[in-house]
Amino acid sequence: MSDSKGHAMTYRNSPLFFLGDFTASTGKIVLACLLVLCLPFLASAQDQNNPTIQRTAHFSEILTGDAPDTVADLRSMQNQIQEVMPKVLKATVGVIIGSAQGSGVIVNEEGLIFTAGHVIGAPNRDVVIILHDGRRVKGVTLGTDRSIDSGAIKITTPGKYPFAPVRQSTSLHEGEWVLVMGHAGGIVKDRQPALRLGRVLAASRDVIATDATLVGGDSGGPLLDIQGNVIGINSRIGNRITANLHVPSSQYLENVDRLEKSEVWGRLGGTQPYMGVRCDPQQHDAVVTGVTPGSPAAQAGIQEGDQVLQFNSRKINSFDDLKLMVNQYSPGDRIKVRIRRSSGDIVTLEVELLDRRQLGSK
Repeated sequence: MSDSKGHAMTYRNSPLFFLGDFTASTGKIVLACLLVLCLPFLASAQDQNNPTIQRTAHFSEILTGDAPDTVADLRSMQNQIQEVMPKVLKATVGVIIGSAQGSGVIVNEEGLIFTAGHVIGAPNRDVVIILHDGRRVKGVTLGTDRSIDSGAIKITTPGKYPFAPVRQSTSLHEGEWVLVMGHAGGIVKDRQPALRLGRVLAASRDVIATDATLVGGDSGGPLLDIQGNVIGINSRIGNRITANLHVPSSQYLENVDRLEKSEVWGRLGGTQPYMGVRCDPQQHDAVVTGVTPGSPAAQAGIQEGDQVLQFNSRKINSFDDLKLMVNQYSPGDRIKVRIRRSSGDIVTLEVELLDRRQLGSK
């Protein structure tokens, strides 16, 4: 696997939770195991008479990835999770679309939900959303970036909803402690989403890898930092249950307008989207110098001498821009292409992309 710059991403062999970072001390191992086992009960176990979190001097370093060294460190970390868990629980939802189930997280009080693209499938599908208290509300699927598996849903039942804040994921680093939530194994009546603890194994612009365990039903649920901020969305289970993949929150924040407009973009893996035009790469504008006979461009009516101005409402300034935009879509997508004829007339044509492999080498 590689990041957006083609650099190889390596997964550090790190066992789940604290154990890989502890010394051989039996006491520390026992304490770590006890903390892990107690995670599902932390919210109800919080001491209401002493809500103040006791911090150790080492606590700020723990938040950024250091391992707990003492019993006091473990208590500080436990108390931190106790504090954020009730808020996160309220924002984590179950998602039912037809016969399929998944998870999601509410990110504003109007009911915008971030989830995985493969959970929603396509825009404008009816959704049943299971809130933290068991209530069912209605929603509709919005847009998706298929190349990274991001997606969104809008709750259509009027109301104000509890939500989790979203943090930019660009500052994540290897070893940072994280939490994952989701309806592990599917939505079960009267059972709240499961909370699990892990660490960042690697992070790039397009994907985050963690050792936090994921199982079926977790897809679309939130990946959070230990302070309760959404930093990603559960996407894919890795070859090991402790090497899983998440869509970075920064991708959602950068493209939230496109998601809310129900736009679908991104190339499906294994395809080669093809339009069929040639341009002079030395020119500043994307002026067509040739159109392949029988290609999608030819069938749409694009001609030599046309200048491509917009591709699905996105401005095109060069041939490189045009190639980049084509590669963000998939065969079968219908694209509105705005062009300026050599006569000066401006027209909008619809191009249906094909897979280059279906046409042979061009």
